[in-house]
Amino acid sequence: MSTSVGTVYLVGAGPGDPGLFTVRGLDVLKRAQVVVYDRLVSGRIVAQAPTDAEMVYAGKGPKGHAMEQDEINRVLVSKAHDGLVVVRLKGGDPFVFGRGGEEAEALAEAGVPFEVVPGITAAIAVPAYAGIPVTHRTMSSSFAVITGREDPSKEWSRIRWDKLAGGVGTLVILMGVESLGKTLAKLRDHGLPGDTPAATIEWGTAPRQRTVQGTLDDIDRRAREAGLEAPAVTVVGQVASLRDRLRWFDNRPLFGKRVLVTRSRAQASDLSRRLETLGAEALEVPTIEICSPADWAPLDDAVGRLSEFDWIVFTSVNAVDSVFERILGAGLDARALAGTRLCAIGPATASALQRHGLRADFVPDAYTTAGLADGLGEVKLARSRLLLPRADIAPDDLVRDLEGRGALVEQVVAYRTVAPAASRALARDALGQHQVDLVTFTSSSTVENLARLLGEETQELLAPVTVACIGPVTAQTAQRLGLRVDITATVHTIPGLVDAILAASGGRQEV
Repeated sequence: MSTSVGTVYLVGAGPGDPGLFTVRGLDVLKRAQVVVYDRLVSGRIVAQAPTDAEMVYAGKGPKGHAMEQDEINRVLVSKAHDGLVVVRLKGGDPFVFGRGGEEAEALAEAGVPFEVVPGITAAIAVPAYAGIPVTHRTMSSSFAVITGREDPSKEWSRIRWDKLAGGVGTLVILMGVESLGKTLAKLRDHGLPGDTPAATIEWGTAPRQRTVQGTLDDIDRRAREAGLEAPAVTVVGQVASLRDRLRWFDNRPLFGKRVLVTRSRAQASDLSRRLETLGAEALEVPTIEICSPADWAPLDDAVGRLSEFDWIVFTSVNAVDSVFERILGAGLDARALAGTRLCAIGPATASALQRHGLRADFVPDAYTTAGLADGLGEVKLARSRLLLPRADIAPDDLVRDLEGRGALVEQVVAYRTVAPAASRALARDALGQHQVDLVTFTSSSTVENLARLLGEETQELLAPVTVACIGPVTAQTAQRLGLRVDITATVHTIPGLVDAILAASGGRQEV
């Protein structure tokens, strides 16, 4: 055991949308040695913890608790006494019905240093994502936040229902959707008019958010008829009537669509971000993992002879990154490419070159291997020496086409693509439980690897899912594997794929 006491950080993770996590929260999470996290903390936030951190699930739900509060307190104290940095990740804000005060008391009593990192509370964020401001100059100059689930051991309620019913402009009820009828009845009993506007929001700030509108008299019935369950927030007050005019989150064109993103983990974020901006929920299940070649020697040999080549043809961002890794590793820099012309298959690959201070001499109009070969064919390729760094499983079509135009092509493995074994369970669970509306494929490798992960069930699991491909080559691979391709991007880039999905979208989810 360490002789020094560690520090515990009580961190608010926000209401669900990982984009609402604070900079300070992320800073301490990345330094955590132990993470104790709740049920409603976004998996995207939990994934930011160091890979070697001890993860302790302490989730509490309507049907049971993974850990009781006393046990959570003991874990926090014990891990801190072991000299470890402990992050207690709590949904919303630790001190707004998060029992953070109790945990802080336990730490203070045990002499454990702690810091509180506030989070954005669901009390303001969830109504905002539903288009409901908790205050409004002409409607409400005050708001109150109450729990819909008071401690059952109390002999009497600490909530002053008489004061709330007549003295607060907006009332926000956290938790307690199961007992919502009783809570609203107390407000009516103390004089709040039954026609007061109200709204209940399920899974607020998440892509699965649903909102039901009504009045104090009927919102409980409407919410039950719609099947709303915890977590849910209810807003009572005139501001609830503003939703129809101010809704912004759940009227985006891809809202409610769950999209399986199959790019490598390092490259998935751009596509996921674009989809989520349009309202979709991106489920990242990488089917490609970029690995080093089995042998670096052939690429290193080519890097040592760069001046011999008239062209270097880059068909992916990964090829650019791999080549420059070896250039820099050999003690060279971009000057080693002086006199060699550079070809990039598309704008993303050209941007990768620009990050190294280089401009592509040629980018084809059609971002495919066929478009690349046709475009380069307009250049005098006879007896030109071309270096083609690429993936280990890349087909030979491009090589044959270029050689048919008189080029002398030397292809070399710059990286390998493998199917991550950990993605098998993720993909099967998501597709098997019908959690996916659409799957995206950004290369033939993503299709082939997903099929490899799913095995004989590939066609069955993907039959009810919309399939979107970045271009015709990827679409042909999917069709060869027996998949129905619904969307093929005409511009073979990530933005082009998103535009194609948007154009084919059937609208948004509604209650």
